[in-house]
Amino acid sequence: MDGSIALSASDRKTLLQVYRSASGLASRRAHVVLLAADGWSVRDLRRATFASFDFITQTLRHYRRHGVEGILEDESPRPLPAWARRIANWVANRTPEDFGYFRRRWSCETLAEVLAWETGVRVSAETVRRVLQRLGYVWRRPRPTVGPVDPDHAAKLAAIQELLKHLPADEAAVFQDEVDIHLNPKIGSCWMKRGEQAEVPTPGNNEKRHIAGSLVWRTGTLVVSPPGIRRNSELFVAHLDDLRRRFRSVRRIHVICDNAAFHKSRRVQDYLREWGHRIVLHFLPRYAPETNPIERIWWRLHETLTRNHRCATIDELLADVYEWVAREHSFYNNELAHYTMAA
Repeated sequence: MDGSIALSASDRKTLLQVYRSASGLASRRAHVVLLAADGWSVRDLRRATFASFDFITQTLRHYRRHGVEGILEDESPRPLPAWARRIANWVANRTPEDFGYFRRRWSCETLAEVLAWETGVRVSAETVRRVLQRLGYVWRRPRPTVGPVDPDHAAKLAAIQELLKHLPADEAAVFQDEVDIHLNPKIGSCWMKRGEQAEVPTPGNNEKRHIAGSLVWRTGTLVVSPPGIRRNSELFVAHLDDLRRRFRSVRRIHVICDNAAFHKSRRVQDYLREWGHRIVLHFLPRYAPETNPIERIWWRLHETLTRNHRCATIDELLADVYEWVAREHSFYNNELAHYTMAA
């Protein structure tokens, strides 16, 4: 069969646009028709495009019958194999351990082996990968979640919501937490040339400091205290004392924090016995860090400064951190506006 075909000027222009800008089947079809219009035989087309004889002849026949519209038509979706839903169920609800494998994650090869053992259907790992993609599955990192749930989660959030809703004008509320600053940089994604891997120099011997901070509910101001070497009751009490001095004009400060053990220690209780008329602690639900909006501030801090940093000393890095806090003086529109229910 001669692969030659006649194209009008407008059809040729359209097919060139499809070949250059489209992807998948339409681009391949347009390529075949354009080469055939230049006098290429079916055999030459096969050698140049690595397409099958059937694909080439069907494409040319389709063009002769339907014109350019036939090239742009989507291919009717192929039916999924009968075993596709079974492996999808395994991926979603089972692990390889359920089938006697000493591994936790599914691979395409393992799925193919289990499929052969369970159903007698033998397919390659690549076939399994293509079917999973058609089912909408992708290979990516999962998001870790906390397993336990605080039975009083709803009640604690409701109490904080009520506090913020009826907060008197002469009282203040803050969301409090601590952040760790490491001299060894956190590694984050960055632009680099394909085939090359960028390098982030590290000092080798890590140093770290802990910073206690509070996000003021009404203004979105971030209040941070001097860094500490340890994350403990002394760091927390020093921050409470810092809040008490900074908010001299406020009758009472409501500090909303997580359930870290040192937030409830004897040292903290002793401090509250002396200053409980000025500072009141409120505890967020356990196992629910997402309910504290200051966590988003710390995430932005790491994204901006500590990932891939090149500071040679911990003092240099801390200076950058405190300068960033001074510049980003208000986070209300960015963070607290999204947490109108205290979380």
